Amino acid sequence: MTEVAGDLVVVHRGEAYVVVDKPAGVHSVPGRGPEKQDSIATRVRAAFPEADGPISVHRLDLDTSGLMVLALTRAAHRALSIQFMKRKTGKTYAAILDGSVAEERGAVDLPLIVDWPNRPRQMVDHERGRPARTLYAVTDRDGDRTRVEFRPVTGRSHQLRVHASTPREAGGIGAPILGDPLYGDPAAAPRLLLHADMLGFWDPTTHEWVKFASPAPF
Repeated sequence: MTEVAGDLVVVHRGEAYVVVDKPAGVHSVPGRGPEKQDSIATRVRAAFPEADGPISVHRLDLDTSGLMVLALTRAAHRALSIQFMKRKTGKTYAAILDGSVAEERGAVDLPLIVDWPNRPRQMVDHERGRPARTLYAVTDRDGDRTRVEFRPVTGRSHQLRVHASTPREAGGIGAPILGDPLYGDPAAAPRLLLHADMLGFWDPTTHEWVKFASPAPF
């Protein structure tokens, strides 16, 4: 049951973790400088002062909205972090792409590395990049825009955004996410239309598989 705790939208409060719905435009963790201290991590610490040790398990881009899990105990942090590291979690993202996608479903395998002169941008690099794999399926079409479900196998920075915007002849989907300020046309939408709409993992306390959903706000 979703509830509001301070400036957090809490989807679920477990015994040792909390699942929240991150709005677009909010950092996952604090950045450098006083103007970047507001984040999901700092909001969770304020709402749950009993949280012990590190709490951040994974991140969403600043411009991405959707589900995040944060640990409230050291043991939960370790257990959840291992799941993400070993790819034992389930994640899907909803997105609207700025273009028509030819295939109904497919996979993108393009290794990624930070584009240092233009960071935080990432780029495809077949020699130095880290392996990155994205599965996708078309869920709706509206003219020259395509709604897709992304299922990332790996979790590289900006993976979905780069894989979407890379031309088809280079191994990508060939249509950037609508409103992407780094890899597409930021004027095409009020925000990046990318939302983490499903998150599943093994509960670190009960050891049962749990899954949470958040409908995309677009």
